[in-house]
Amino acid sequence: MIISGSRLSKSFGHSIVLKEVNIECKAAEICGLLGVNGAGKTTLFKILLGLLTPDSGEIHCSSKGVKALGGIIEKPALYEYLSARENLKVFARIQGASSDKKDLDQYLENVGLETERKDAVRNYSTGMKQRLGIAIAMLNNPEVLILDEPFSGLDPMGIVQLRDLILDLAKNKGLAIIISSHIVEEIRLVSDRVYVINNGQIVKSGVTAEIIGQATLQHYLCAEHLKASTVLKEYQHTFLTETGALIEIGIEEMPRLMKRLAGEGIYLTSCTPRIDMYQLFRTAQ
Repeated sequence: MIISGSRLSKSFGHSIVLKEVNIECKAAEICGLLGVNGAGKTTLFKILLGLLTPDSGEIHCSSKGVKALGGIIEKPALYEYLSARENLKVFARIQGASSDKKDLDQYLENVGLETERKDAVRNYSTGMKQRLGIAIAMLNNPEVLILDEPFSGLDPMGIVQLRDLILDLAKNKGLAIIISSHIVEEIRLVSDRVYVINNGQIVKSGVTAEIIGQATLQHYLCAEHLKASTVLKEYQHTFLTETGALIEIGIEEMPRLMKRLAGEGIYLTSCTPRIDMYQLFRTAQ
């Protein structure tokens, strides 16, 4: 593992924010930290980045580079009146990284930002600012990237672009990336493994598809003539539209149902999983 935290705990006064949290991530892997607001995600990330000291527990990072970890907490802290390259140059000097134009342009290219744009970053979209923040976090080439709620405030296209960037940094450049969010779908699409945190405790962890699959107890199916199906009558269901029904069925059973529906000549035009959030955030028994 590139980075791991063991039995990390943190309190502020009488409020317990983290309780014996274990987390780890290896090279070229994306680990999601999924939790509602106030679950302890940001506090954990601040501890991993060395911005807070845990009351107990240990952090181990095997990176031998100049900068082991890079990260963004909540949102990038940028100089709004400077250009993207000027921002990078300031932070490069602070971090002792190269501020050569060629090197800075490479960081901008790596996150998909224009190298010739000279206007102030106050004119940038939220997604572009997130990309610039990642470029700053990548100064001195850390092996671990920690991103706190990076999708917050982005429009749909910005989310797609940022998701593609994160996947590229992990799969093609080999970074270990830990990313937090309260948006289940984004964690599902981007992460290999997931940690579910609730009230400062990790309540579930494992392969993302398996953890989220266990909490997927319904599917919304759409198909022409779905109401005519006799197979569907074997399942608890509710029609929400003429061609769409909410079915009480888990992921493992869905392939069999789709095959049986096809046998009736009914072919699904969409199949949308519905995740039971109470089940997902419930402490594992």
